[in-house]
Amino acid sequence: MTRPAHLPFDNLYRHGFVRTAVVVPRCKVADPAHNAAATIALLREAAAGGARVVVFPELGLSAYSCEDLFHQHALLDAAEAALAQVVQATADCPALAVVGLPLRVDGALYNVAAVAHGGRLLGVLPKSYLPNYGEFYEARQFHPAGDALVDHIELDGFGRVPFGTDLLFQALNLPALVLHAEICEDVWTPVPPSSFAAMAGATVLLNLSASNITVGKSAYRHDLAAAQSARCVAAYLYASAGFGESTTDLAWDGQALAYENGGLVAESARFRADSHWIQADIDLERLQHERMRQTSFAQCAARHRAETGRFRRIVFTLDLPDGALPLQRPIARHPYVPADGPERDARCHEVYDIQVQGLAQRLTASGIGCIVIGISGGLDSTQALLVAARAMDRLGRPRSDILAVTMPGFATSSRTLDQARRLMTAVGCTAMEIDIRPSCRQMLADIGHPAADGTPQYDITFENVQAGERTSHLFRLANHRNGFVLGTGDLSELALGWCTYGVGDHMSHYNVNASVPKTLIRHLVHWVGTQQADDAAGRALAQVLFDIAATEISPELVPATDGAGGNAPAQSTEDTLGPYELHDFSLYHTIRSGFSPAKVAFLTRHAFDGVPGRELPVIKRHLRTFLWRFFQTSQWKRSCVPNGPKVGSGGSLSPRGDWRAPGDGESAVWLADWARIPDA
Repeated sequence: MTRPAHLPFDNLYRHGFVRTAVVVPRCKVADPAHNAAATIALLREAAAGGARVVVFPELGLSAYSCEDLFHQHALLDAAEAALAQVVQATADCPALAVVGLPLRVDGALYNVAAVAHGGRLLGVLPKSYLPNYGEFYEARQFHPAGDALVDHIELDGFGRVPFGTDLLFQALNLPALVLHAEICEDVWTPVPPSSFAAMAGATVLLNLSASNITVGKSAYRHDLAAAQSARCVAAYLYASAGFGESTTDLAWDGQALAYENGGLVAESARFRADSHWIQADIDLERLQHERMRQTSFAQCAARHRAETGRFRRIVFTLDLPDGALPLQRPIARHPYVPADGPERDARCHEVYDIQVQGLAQRLTASGIGCIVIGISGGLDSTQALLVAARAMDRLGRPRSDILAVTMPGFATSSRTLDQARRLMTAVGCTAMEIDIRPSCRQMLADIGHPAADGTPQYDITFENVQAGERTSHLFRLANHRNGFVLGTGDLSELALGWCTYGVGDHMSHYNVNASVPKTLIRHLVHWVGTQQADDAAGRALAQVLFDIAATEISPELVPATDGAGGNAPAQSTEDTLGPYELHDFSLYHTIRSGFSPAKVAFLTRHAFDGVPGRELPVIKRHLRTFLWRFFQTSQWKRSCVPNGPKVGSGGSLSPRGDWRAPGDGESAVWLADWARIPDA
């Protein structure tokens, strides 16, 4: 994607966004001069806020509810004069305006959307489908687009203007911005005109609507806009008529909506008595990436080439805002974890169901008698054990078929060991405890490592001997008990290569946490605690889960300077790697949307704005760690990971799933882009 690199880092247009506005003026019926003045004032206001695409309601220059007044030439003349005023206003206003009016063409009257920019009328799009049922009688006044015999019209003061539903408008200096407009009923049909426009390249779809309000209609508008933006992998901006329209037989709520790829970006309050508008920062780069990733989108466009090939492109150049222009849309700090409580609970429930179903099927297919799992007293193994317990419940098998083993080593803290013991008891599995220090000392002695006799040389060998011994014990126990080893490592660790390759936490027979990131696992564990019954057993499990969720993340492989066995882990993973919430944020936007490091940093800064310790220099430092580890040093570990279910749309790093990459790739291009992030 071509980006306006001359703009400063903190300007949203530099990072593939465009600011749009959906405007609902307070109108007067059959008073185009008043409506034009209101339209121009609101257009300038939106443009001053950085918006460069501004859409208004259907027939907004005349008002929608004029009925047979639409056959009065005085009104039609005034509407065309109002259009001329709006077009002229765009000469010194940087925004592109899309307004609705009645327009005479070859002796017929059309309900149209007029696109104006830079003092020019760029094109006019007529309404395709006229409702003539219920309270609607549009066919009484207007002709549908299909009746038109021309593809250009001559308008006084504008010359020859493109006319038709086949018009796309593309910004030369922001080429991912390609606009198309349809009108109200068009999106209520089985195949809206915007569907073909999107397949022809339109990324921002506009709907100029009047749409009177009845009970339940607002929710249906949401459904339509969400579905159309999702199917078309586009933004969908919907402007509805508001206060001032005639209430002779109808009422109007002035709803404004903005959706992007199925997700709501902004919406207005309804039933306001004043003019109002919403702004929506649309991520054009995300839309382009989604269309590129979803190969079926291009296949569908090719199948309908007879329709998509007829579209005409009209180009213009935007006057982009210079200086700082931060985002005004919400960006989730934790993209894998919904912020809304009920939605988060539903997400946790579904994640568990996916993990449990994957494990239950594997148990059934393999005929294995038991599950063997290592329990550290930390987040990941807790989550895996909870999934295993529920899988056994679902299969009607006793939880005693789970052999849970805690294996204290040189750096195991008293806190995590206690948590492991309490957890195994509360879950009701078969529990075992193996002190791995003797076997680790033997291994260290066999390879001639100084730590075998107590010398404090806590290097990578010292750490991996412990990790390897634990996994070795688990695999041999699985052989001995006719079981299989359930993995516990998570998506975040796999992304960063934070796992001991081969005979270590990298390997298992099946890994239910393979595509669950660390930030989500903490919520999952806490959520299970909140679901427990209010009895002694439920309270005991809940308490240990809450304790585990509150424990600092640590591999517990290096003892404290005063020896092992303290009340808290001596190592902090996040002190070494950086905060998981930042790494998970980078991971999501890197693998899900293919964003560049600079854009990831821009989004991170916005998402964590005002949070201490999340300033841009901190973000930049930790982002480099992520980029180096993810692209340069860790792929070879991901190339041979165990089986495990994909959980979310945020991606999986299995080479059999979402992510296929060379194990010896270079990180140079990502680090070069990273270097362009300012230090302050």
